Amino acid sequence: MANRLSKITTRTGDRGETGLGDGSRVAKSSPRVRALGDVDELNSAIGLLVAEQPPAEIAETLSDIQHDLFDLGGELSIPGHAMLGDAQIERLEARIEAWNAELPPLKEFILPGGTRAAAAAHLARTVCRRAERSLVALGRAEPVGERARQYLNRLSDLLFVLARVLNRANLDGLGGDDVYWKSERLARDAAADDADPPAR
Repeated sequence: MANRLSKITTRTGDRGETGLGDGSRVAKSSPRVRALGDVDELNSAIGLLVAEQPPAEIAETLSDIQHDLFDLGGELSIPGHAMLGDAQIERLEARIEAWNAELPPLKEFILPGGTRAAAAAHLARTVCRRAERSLVALGRAEPVGERARQYLNRLSDLLFVLARVLNRANLDGLGGDDVYWKSERLARDAAADDADPPAR
C-alpha cells in the first residue's frame, strides 16, 4: 500500500479500466465503480460540511461517518466482502433519535437551505440518496451487503435531521429555523384569506 500511495500517476487506467481490491479489472463505467464513485463523492460532501466547523459533537459524528464510508468503499471494492455491520447502523439510529427529539415537529415540507452548514448537510443528503440508488442498481446484478444499503438509507435520514439541527445552531448568525416550502395550495389559501371582506 505504501508504494501505491507514493506513486499517484500509474497510467493503469488509461484504457478506461480500473482495479478492484481483489485484483480484478473492470470498466470505469461499471455499476460497481459508479457506486464506489458516488460513495467517494458523499464522503467529500461530508468533508465539506465538516469544514463549516459545526459543534464538536456533530463534527465527531461526521468524522465517524467518514470512516464508515471509507469502510463501505473497501467493501464495494472487493465483491462479496462485508465491512459494515449492525453497530454502525445502530449508532446512526441513536444519533437520529437524539437529535430529532430536540426538534419541533414538521408540519410542512422544507427547502434545502438556511445556514451554509445546513445547506451543506442537505447537499450531502442528496448525494447520499444517489449513492444509495447506485448501490441498489449494483445489487440487481451482483451481490451487495444488506447492511451497506441500510447504512446509506439511515445516513440520508440523519443528514436531513442534522440540517434542521444546524439551522437552529445558527452558526453564521443568519439562520434560526428551517426554510419552509410555500406550496401552491398554501399560497392560494393565503390569497383567498386576504381577499375575504372583514366579518361584520
